[in-house]
Amino acid sequence: MAVATFGAGCFWGVEFFFNQLAGVKQTTCGYMGGDNAANSYTQVKSGKTGHAEVVQVEYDDALVSFQDLLQVFWQNHNPTTLNRQGADIGSQYRSAIFFHDNLQKTLAEQSKQALALSGKWGKKQIVTEIAPVLEFNRAEEYHQHYLEKNNLPSCHISF
Repeated sequence: MAVATFGAGCFWGVEFFFNQLAGVKQTTCGYMGGDNAANSYTQVKSGKTGHAEVVQVEYDDALVSFQDLLQVFWQNHNPTTLNRQGADIGSQYRSAIFFHDNLQKTLAEQSKQALALSGKWGKKQIVTEIAPVLEFNRAEEYHQHYLEKNNLPSCHISF
């Protein structure tokens, strides 16, 4: 199994889209990227911890590639809005790819550059952070598979 970690706004919608892919074995909502230990939604939501809401994706790389995950990531959020996705505002909702190895870093940088050159977002700058994996803090249980548990549609808009 391989692991990838993405932040693209509210983790409920991010998790929903990754779970649609064959080869994704497990997704876990959590927090990453802060400068102190945060282990509660209340702490992260305050915007004071520096963490982003993220989804950690465990996947079978023989069935789905990291590039496939990147494609889903880019298609399901707006990477040009700094610290914001829709009505969710704050650094905890930033666009981020936390790489687990040098190959993921390279592929993430290449895909970000390709998106910028594609013209999809016009002249807007792609503000997605590409950073090494830091400590992953699992979100509370009620956040895990929240949309499915509550029979709700995704809170993200596909772009």
